[in-house]
Amino acid sequence: MLKFVTIERDMPEKRDADQRNKDFNEIYAEFADEKAKEQASRCSQCGVPYCQSHCPLHNNIPDWLRMTATGRLEEAYAISQSTNTFPEICGRICPQDRLCEGNCVIEQSGHGTVTIGSVEKYITDTAWEKGWVKPIAPASERDQSVAIIGAGPGGLAAADMLRREGVQVTVYDRYDRAGGLLTYGIPGFKLEKDVVMRRVDQLEKSGVEFVLNCNVGEDISFDAIRGKHDAVLIATGVYKTRDLTGPGSTATGIERAIDYLTVSNKLSFGDDVPEYEDGSLNAAGKKVVVIGGGDTAMDCVRTAIRQGATSVKCLYRRDRANMPGSQREVQNAEEEGVEFVWLAAPKGFVGDPVTGVMVQKMRLGAPDATGRQAPEVIEGADYVEEADLVIKALGFEPEDLPKLWGVDGLEVTRWGTIRADFQTGQTSLDGVFAVGDIVRGASLVVWAIKDGRDSAEAILDYLNDAKAVAAE
Repeated sequence: MLKFVTIERDMPEKRDADQRNKDFNEIYAEFADEKAKEQASRCSQCGVPYCQSHCPLHNNIPDWLRMTATGRLEEAYAISQSTNTFPEICGRICPQDRLCEGNCVIEQSGHGTVTIGSVEKYITDTAWEKGWVKPIAPASERDQSVAIIGAGPGGLAAADMLRREGVQVTVYDRYDRAGGLLTYGIPGFKLEKDVVMRRVDQLEKSGVEFVLNCNVGEDISFDAIRGKHDAVLIATGVYKTRDLTGPGSTATGIERAIDYLTVSNKLSFGDDVPEYEDGSLNAAGKKVVVIGGGDTAMDCVRTAIRQGATSVKCLYRRDRANMPGSQREVQNAEEEGVEFVWLAAPKGFVGDPVTGVMVQKMRLGAPDATGRQAPEVIEGADYVEEADLVIKALGFEPEDLPKLWGVDGLEVTRWGTIRADFQTGQTSLDGVFAVGDIVRGASLVVWAIKDGRDSAEAILDYLNDAKAVAAE
């Protein structure tokens, strides 16, 4: 260990932009065994591991780096899996530059961070290849059951933890495949779909029952689910798109990011997708404008490039330094041919079908309540950006679940998220818990995994208390 003074930071090889922008395969190659050992050996094994404390899951990163560096890879996987249900997914899509790697001690001293995410990915991909990842086999089965509404990362993490304790788990989801955002929201060039599907398959083989194409409130009532199970976990995520107003905002050709990405991801499974075939959600041959500055916007612009758009521009009302999305993703997008238009906001739209976006030029003014400089309009600097397809990637808001599901007593916050205890996920209804974005608001996959794991422990306590009361 501590070889950071003699070995420089190195990432897995990244495919050339003019090759990778034509397909949906992941852009980074896999570490070879010797390279993974070499990069893991750069860890300083510091007394206060900031990488661990800044990871939402508090993964024991120094220990599994040491195991990797010394060739004890199966032990490295065991340590990694003990705190993270899906390490191979986090290794691919976590914004390590803002979390573990961004707080690496040796980077603060000028030596370049340890490539934590790439080693994490390598460890678990190797574990799958070697057959170390097996279906869950609980020591004993329990007669209590839990319903999980939503098959995204939070729900699946909870399902994994509950099955390890022998609880009977049924997952209800609106889509035809499990995985939620992992399956239909994140493009294959960041997370290839077989990586998600093999985890779903592992859970099915572990005894988790999936009820798919199931809309709660339509196909089955929330009360019916509560009546069938001893506890319920709500892990629906947030899917309501923040909308745009202004002249022409309802024109044909202005689409939601979630619809656009879902269609693209369905194609990767070989599905027949009419919205792609008829061109409405297909960027081929079009001038595409994406509005927004987060990771979802980056997913959209990079998808449009791969679909064969003639030009792709991303409008963001602040500058690069104030962009919420990952800087690594911005760099990848620029390499692949995306043009960023900073300090620009939509004022309205031209044509129906849309032919352009009316753009207001902005400048950064005084800081707002969060400390970020607030954008201000520059009067008289408006212009029209040509567009055949406009994609709204302005973030997501929670659906009105109490109304959609006809639930009395399920309290929500003023933002529309479910009011739940941040440690346990307990809601205002007895035996009903909630985790992930439906509690936090739109956030990171790693936080949903943490919430799912934490709430699973609270649900087990609830079930144990219920069994104790029944035995009296």
